[in-house]
Amino acid sequence: MTAHVATTLRGILWWIRSVMGDLDYARYVEHTRRNHTDAPLLSEREFWRRRHAAADSNPGARCC
Repeated sequence: MTAHVATTLRGILWWIRSVMGDLDYARYVEHTRRNHTDAPLLSEREFWRRRHAAADSNPGARCC
C-alpha cells in the first residue's frame, strides 16, 4: 500500500469516527483539561449517559 493510499484511508476513518461521535469523549477530555483545569473529569460512561439524556430531553432538529 502506498503512503498516499494509507494517508487517505486514515483520513476517511477519522471522518467516519468523527461523524459517528467516536471521538467526542476524547475531545471533551482535551477541552476540559485545557480550559477547566480545576474541574473533575466525567468517566466515559457518565459522559455518554449525560450526552444521551441531553439529546433525549432536547431533540432539536433530529429526524426521529
